Amino acid sequence: MNENAPAKMGWGHLAARCPLRARNPEERHPIFDQIEKFLKNKTGVAGLIIIVFFTLAAILAPLLTPYDPNENALYEQLKPPVWAEGGAAKNLLGTDDMGRDLLTRMIYGARVSLTLGVVSVGIAFLVGSFLGAIAGYYKGWPDSLIMRIMDIILAFPHILLAIVIVAYLGPGLRNAMMAIGIINIPRFARIVRASVMEEYGKDYVTAARAVGAGNRRIIFNAILPNCLAPIIVQASLGFGAAILDAAGLSFLGLGAQPPMSEWGAMIAQGRQLILRAWWVMTLPGIAILFAVLGFNLFGDGLRDALDPRLRD
Repeated sequence: MNENAPAKMGWGHLAARCPLRARNPEERHPIFDQIEKFLKNKTGVAGLIIIVFFTLAAILAPLLTPYDPNENALYEQLKPPVWAEGGAAKNLLGTDDMGRDLLTRMIYGARVSLTLGVVSVGIAFLVGSFLGAIAGYYKGWPDSLIMRIMDIILAFPHILLAIVIVAYLGPGLRNAMMAIGIINIPRFARIVRASVMEEYGKDYVTAARAVGAGNRRIIFNAILPNCLAPIIVQASLGFGAAILDAAGLSFLGLGAQPPMSEWGAMIAQGRQLILRAWWVMTLPGIAILFAVLGFNLFGDGLRDALDPRLRD
């Protein structure tokens, strides 16, 4: 046997070399500290579990239920949930006034709500980050112009402004996404502006400018990547707000249109049946409650893990 040959590494050696277990701070990437701190946050992990639950339900909807969410069954109208008197196992959460399986519509409604949250928050994230970066980096009149526009938008009650935008564009899910994205732009713009102004005077920005990097390269390649932590936290919290706003617009008839399965629209359709069939309106409301709660808990956990002022 060659004594100079390197010894084979077992699982113990591999585990010791894992970045998550590295003892030397120089060998350990900061992101692993943040992941560990997040995993120690019970409320943040609980929020993540709720988000994963709703996401898997939305993705696997055709496999979880055999029913069509829009198929009417007039002989199955207003069947109560399985635990109530008169309930049946084939409709675990009962049926609505058109005989449609309520559980099926809630599962497919998760698809609509999560898609709306992704699109609307994506619009606010991209536009708000761009405007905030321009305002924070160039200062002067670009900063004054952009931030005064943001202040004007923030001066309106956000749901009222969303109603005005959708009323102008026309009711529908696509226009509701645009409206919710627009009303959330100022939140991202103000956060990014503050972060960019904080990073502007640091040494790495000065070094990038000294070697001849252009303003666009400095903003998007140097500064913005160091501002991602507060943006990610705001995005995670914005998902919950977007779901609530979408439900409010759909409840008013300005968002998702019948027969689309959307939680707010389902509440609106069941409000006249609250005394006869409480489950038609109540159960979609509970789904909204848990979805928004999950994103809020997840956002709080991310904030605690990513904020350097809260690190041990």
